[in-house]
Amino acid sequence: MKFRFFSFVLLFTVLVQSCQVLPSKSSKTVQSYGWQEHLIENRKITDNYLLRIAFIGDGEPKPCAEFPHTNAAVEHINQLQKSDAIDFVIGIGDVAHKGTEIQYEEATEVFQKLTPPFYTIMGNEEHGSSVERYMEFAKQWNPKITSPNTILNHEKVAFVLASPDFGRDFNNKGASKIAKQIERLAPKPVILIVHSAQKGVYEERADKGIENTIFQSDVLSQPNLVAVVSGDLHMDMDRTKHSKKINNIHYLHIPALERTKIPDETVHNPMIRIMTINKNGKVEVETFRTGNFKPEEKHQYSFELGI
Repeated sequence: MKFRFFSFVLLFTVLVQSCQVLPSKSSKTVQSYGWQEHLIENRKITDNYLLRIAFIGDGEPKPCAEFPHTNAAVEHINQLQKSDAIDFVIGIGDVAHKGTEIQYEEATEVFQKLTPPFYTIMGNEEHGSSVERYMEFAKQWNPKITSPNTILNHEKVAFVLASPDFGRDFNNKGASKIAKQIERLAPKPVILIVHSAQKGVYEERADKGIENTIFQSDVLSQPNLVAVVSGDLHMDMDRTKHSKKINNIHYLHIPALERTKIPDETVHNPMIRIMTINKNGKVEVETFRTGNFKPEEKHQYSFELGI
């Protein structure tokens, strides 16, 4: 009887630990890490396009630390890499629900299989724990990562990857630094990667997003800012307006891999998005269901980079 009771307690403890979501407070700010910059080399002159980038969305599965759709996305990207090279992969944050160590550990097993270089940012879930914990695991996904804020600088275009300073938002100092980085890169066109777009961009949850006034006044006014790529909302691509142009900026939503929340949770279709930048400056965005190598025609989107 005692042995059975002990076995039950042990099993219960393991299950609780595998599904735990206990947060810890962050001890450093994102901005204290500064910015790092990586130069992106030109492709072969015989290639038809400048760059090809894969985007993956939120993971943060709940209640348990299981990443089947993230794993499928990694396998999909690796297959694409064999036939039509992917220059790098960008993640838009929220890998680990509440920033728990067990979710980071399980996700790391998946991301370490990824063939192309992987660059990602923090989301509000990572801020459920510490910046140090995020950096500890991000370095395991890509040893070149030394900061939550990254610039991927190509001869013709730059990607600015900006982690939120808290939750999904920025403080004034952080927003000002993003604006300065974009201004420094001018006149080169910039694609900004943030976890969440500013409030009001996606009418499906217009109340959710970046509120910082400096971001909206100084960052979005930069003339060389061409596009903003974000996730956070867990939107179903089939039932929402996920790609659009507002004023002079194109907005692209990256759907969540493990859970869909908007407009509801009844249907979940894990997808990835592939951005191809042609030599003439045209950007083509394709969307794939994980494991299906035929793009979803209804989700195609394109715009001009202006190079």
